[in-house]
Amino acid sequence: MVAILAVQGAFIEHAQALEKLGVEYKYLRNKADITPDIDRLILVGGESTTQRKLLKELDMLEPLKALIERGAPVLATCAGLILLAEKITSGEEPVFGTLPIEVCRNAYGRQLGSFSTVQDIGEVKAFPMRFIRAPFVEKVLSDEVEVLNVTDGRITAVKYKNQLGFAFHPELTEDLRLHQMFLEL
Repeated sequence: MVAILAVQGAFIEHAQALEKLGVEYKYLRNKADITPDIDRLILVGGESTTQRKLLKELDMLEPLKALIERGAPVLATCAGLILLAEKITSGEEPVFGTLPIEVCRNAYGRQLGSFSTVQDIGEVKAFPMRFIRAPFVEKVLSDEVEVLNVTDGRITAVKYKNQLGFAFHPELTEDLRLHQMFLEL
């Protein structure tokens, strides 16, 4: 079962992508929703500081980190990438800290700095990328992290073991190939 973190952010758009692919999912809104049938996790875009606060208040942080560390495939977009990062350039404490990267929050500035482009993401050719107040990967902290995309000299897509991290929002496009990549992990 695919679980979508649904405490804040773009969870409906990920659900719609999974529906188009014919995949069952459930929303995670509180600790009781974290059940043994979950074998995949989507960490959505939104506001990482709010998500961090809610994950702690709802006592969801440790069980979700354990799920990731057990090897459940993870798709993390925008704020989700920040949640996974081992290090945050602003000096904030990491949330899950399972992805060996250093991430820079709001790297593209305010809402007006948002943009779209089309680029290759690893083997996925010509993917439409939507950046909205997006982070980027400042640096990779392990040789095991595979860089899948660099946009304007900044790392914006990575893969590490069971974790896919994207600085952009694939769920805001009609292209389902990155969700398919996640389902194939």
